[in-house]
Amino acid sequence: MEHMRKLWTIMLLAALTACSSAGEQVVPTAAVVDAAAPGEPEDVATGLAVPWAIEFLPGGADSDALVTERDSARLLRVSQSGDVSELATIEGVRPDGEGGLMGVAAKGEHIFLYFTAEQDNRIVRYTLGDSGLSDRRILVQGIPKAAIHNGGRLEFGPDGYLYATTGETGDRDLAQRRDSLGGKILRMTVDGAPAPGNPFGTLVYSYGHRNVQGLAWDDSGRLYASEFGADAYDEVNLIKPGANYGWPEVEGRGDDDRFENPIVTWTTAEASPSGMAYANGSLWVGALRGERLWQVPLGRDGSAGKPVARFPDRYGRLRAVTRTPGGALWVGTSNKDGRGDPGAGDDRIISVSLA
Repeated sequence: MEHMRKLWTIMLLAALTACSSAGEQVVPTAAVVDAAAPGEPEDVATGLAVPWAIEFLPGGADSDALVTERDSARLLRVSQSGDVSELATIEGVRPDGEGGLMGVAAKGEHIFLYFTAEQDNRIVRYTLGDSGLSDRRILVQGIPKAAIHNGGRLEFGPDGYLYATTGETGDRDLAQRRDSLGGKILRMTVDGAPAPGNPFGTLVYSYGHRNVQGLAWDDSGRLYASEFGADAYDEVNLIKPGANYGWPEVEGRGDDDRFENPIVTWTTAEASPSGMAYANGSLWVGALRGERLWQVPLGRDGSAGKPVARFPDRYGRLRAVTRTPGGALWVGTSNKDGRGDPGAGDDRIISVSLA
């Protein structure tokens, strides 16, 4: 009997290892939760060009959204009925490859933008008034830039501080250097100073990242990030202050005590994950190369259930994902970014209702 138990244990471990090597996340049974299917998507706005980020303005359920276009450097205002107007073309943006006008966040009267400039990536704050944007102030500069891996997501956390994601620009060593702003998640005040309680007394909140482009918090205030892998595994990580997420030493699960393991991995063909939102107990992750919206149900302890692919190969490359004030999702396509196959009406923003 003891021999048989050992044999079954060996067979089970082998099966789990095989699943992990194939890119599937191994999920404890207790963590699996139901993933209610979303509703049928509807177009909100069409004829856009690489909408990179979507941010709803303060003001309640009917508030407008701000949308950045990466390559045109335009900041758009989009109503929930689909009316599109140009708010500004942002000064100093120098689109290059994966860089350009990227993240946008809003707090009170202030608008925060992350963009690629002549020499660096930077975070700039504006005041939004009846006449448009004013009071331009550079908060953070010197974030490494390149034609690839510029990060670019901006989000305010439930703690009231601004979080920003950066890439390592293809210079892998930057991710492990805590004195570099490349390959990090940053946390700051509205004036660009390191937020109180940051683990190293600097802007750096976590490190060892390759290229993070999605941030979301669950109802318990846990922070998750989506990250591009290189050749094997894309990731969703549960972010802890001061933690090291392993790049370039580890891609995907490493089971190395020095680094945090991801809670979800995909093969790079399935995902290339960018924007991410949390709603109705799940993370919703836009997949570029994977051309689908991934739904990742979360357990009460923050662990991940089995991801479910929504709308595969239907809308092309998906980049921006944001929860609306009314509880739906707005999702932006990225088919005009030089790597997609634009169709009629691209690029577009679609609305996805949730149960």
